[in-house]
Amino acid sequence: MNKVFLIIQREYLSRVKKKSFLIMTFLVPSLFLAMIFLVGYLSKKGDDSKKEFKVLDQSGIFQNQLINSSTLNFTYLDGDYAKAKKDIRKDENAYLLYIPSDYSKTGNTEIISEKKPGFAVVDDIETQMETILRNKKLIAAGIDTAVLNSSKAKVSINAKQLTDEGEKDASIGATFIVGFVSAFLIYLSLFIYGAQVMRGVIEEKTNRIIEVIVSSVKPFQLMLGKILGIGAVGLTQFLLWIILSTSLSTLAAGYFSKDDDGKAKIEQVSKGTQGQEMTKVASSNNKIQDLLKAADTINFPYIISTFFFYFLGGYLLYSALFAAVGSAVDNETETQQFMLPITLPLIFTFILGMNVIVNNPDSTLSFWLSIIPFTSPIAMMIRIPFGVPGWQIALSMALLIIGFIFTTWVASRIYRVGILMYGKKVTYKELAKWFSYKE
Repeated sequence: MNKVFLIIQREYLSRVKKKSFLIMTFLVPSLFLAMIFLVGYLSKKGDDSKKEFKVLDQSGIFQNQLINSSTLNFTYLDGDYAKAKKDIRKDENAYLLYIPSDYSKTGNTEIISEKKPGFAVVDDIETQMETILRNKKLIAAGIDTAVLNSSKAKVSINAKQLTDEGEKDASIGATFIVGFVSAFLIYLSLFIYGAQVMRGVIEEKTNRIIEVIVSSVKPFQLMLGKILGIGAVGLTQFLLWIILSTSLSTLAAGYFSKDDDGKAKIEQVSKGTQGQEMTKVASSNNKIQDLLKAADTINFPYIISTFFFYFLGGYLLYSALFAAVGSAVDNETETQQFMLPITLPLIFTFILGMNVIVNNPDSTLSFWLSIIPFTSPIAMMIRIPFGVPGWQIALSMALLIIGFIFTTWVASRIYRVGILMYGKKVTYKELAKWFSYKE
């Protein structure tokens, strides 16, 4: 057992001391938060450039009806189609919206320009035209559009969960996000750290270092030490990411909160529009309160603890198979034929999880996906934020441990032969022979 600990120590320290590990550990949380703020800023700012549309409406239905917006500006033309089309060629940034005289019969409309218009621009114009036509039809039928519009109501459903402690809020949006992020991190980490195990085995095998190592330790001890050592590296990195992300998020939230309050006060004094600014501040505060309220519905200590279990269990199960693949080949290009059967359950579960499990977390399919060891690390992490009975979690965890022990035993029987096999093209039939070899 001491030899296994020495291998774990060697694998752990050799990777943790690398500059790439330190850079990725400290850089990823910063880049992730920067990306979130950048996406939020750009989404809020939007596209400042306005699209200039010349409207030639020969039908007269939409004349002076289209409304200018922050992204669209409409100018109406008189004249023939050929002249309007010729004028558009002179300005590459201009667009011609042509509505023929027989529009009421054909429903055809054209946008003519040097550049292709964006999807959102076309969708905005279509929406406006549909609204105009609908209002005209309602008026023709004697229906007051003002009354019809005022009758529209917005429904907001607040989910409540009944627990032993009483009634609790249950934010479906926050539940979905936490489940998705947890499943995605496990999905990604199994590929990253599993591939590290496989590359480490291939590197030692091709450098013939393995021949020296196995003279003092058994192949199973070497494989187990390598798997646990790299797994410890992954856990360390995840812990540091959680700590750093939480710290940076807290600092950023505090900074922007103070910054927004200061800006609001300056704008109130300079503009003298206290009522409007107070409304904006109140709206901003309400959004922040909604986010905090949604976060309070998630049991983060429980989520994090189960995440680490399923990360570790899934990693141990799959990394044993990755190690077996690494021992069976001489270079990474030969791994492709063996990688698909290993990675297919992960891809299959992640796709189903985002389409089936999130919509029906208590279905029979969701249950079995979260119980089978090869799919449970991803499927169960999607289900857990929605609430899973304790006996299902216990059964899933027990089967995952059994699955790890079984796959490690299978992989070790392949590993002990393949680790010393060179220059031979390996097939599935050959792997079956290695598995059946006696000690």
